[in-house]
Amino acid sequence: MMMNDSTRLDGKVVAVTGAGRGIGRAVALLCARQGASIVVNDLGTSAQGEGADTGPAAAVAAMIRDQGGKAVANGASVAEPAGAASIITDAIAHFGRIDGVVNNAGILRDRIFHKMSIVDWQQVMDVHLNGAFYVAKAAAPHFKDQGSGSYVHFTSTSGLVGNVGQANYAAAKMGIFALSNAIALDMRRFGIRSNCIAPFAWSRLVATIPAIEGEDEQAAARMQAMTTDKIAPMVAALLSDGARDVNGQTFGVRRNEIFLFNKPRPVRTMQRSEGWTPGSIVRDLLPAMAGDMAPLAQVGDIWPYDPV
Repeated sequence: MMMNDSTRLDGKVVAVTGAGRGIGRAVALLCARQGASIVVNDLGTSAQGEGADTGPAAAVAAMIRDQGGKAVANGASVAEPAGAASIITDAIAHFGRIDGVVNNAGILRDRIFHKMSIVDWQQVMDVHLNGAFYVAKAAAPHFKDQGSGSYVHFTSTSGLVGNVGQANYAAAKMGIFALSNAIALDMRRFGIRSNCIAPFAWSRLVATIPAIEGEDEQAAARMQAMTTDKIAPMVAALLSDGARDVNGQTFGVRRNEIFLFNKPRPVRTMQRSEGWTPGSIVRDLLPAMAGDMAPLAQVGDIWPYDPV
């Protein structure tokens, strides 16, 4: 079956953060096969954000070149504004432009909330939320000047739905969801798009999440069936001209299943002309709205079934 030209990435330059391993690696390799020139960014840290190693980024860039594609490695940290800016600088220096940014880099420092340290909180925020902002901001002037550009940010169901022991990660990922929406609103007048993906895939980050109960062990087994290569096609599609009308959306990818998330909107309203008191709120409003209140849930409660 011949692919529609609008799904190709020929002539485009795409920067992928955290592209030395896992999902980012799969994204970089597929986008290169789709015709894009790739800036392969990866600091090469551990899953907890410790250390540095330029090897993973260099290896992926070399693999792309060996397969006839174009790629350059970048080993900067997205958690530093200058490092994030260097990713875009490398795109311009080596390939003359930047057309797509994939904000995928991440670390995990999971702790139950009362045991979470300030360092655990700050480092996860720096890599995920601040890193996404720094890289996106560095690309924005170039996107604006050329009147085009596409952001794909990685959010998570840990934020969109919830998970135990991940307050820092969940908050950062919900921040990315809001950041993407804000970018979409601010930059659409310049022909720039911003979308999110919540991936289900077994990676070295997911492997660090401890099993708390037998149910979580079963969930981990399900996750192992979901490989990173299943995420990459959605990223490549959103970067392509074929998705030129898709903006401000959040998709989930779970093996061969793709779903669209809604956005928070009012589900029930009540008013009283004389205003509310604490007593009338407790007596009248809360009971009336109880049936519409979403219960606390974890990811496994929403997706209890095996990946298809």
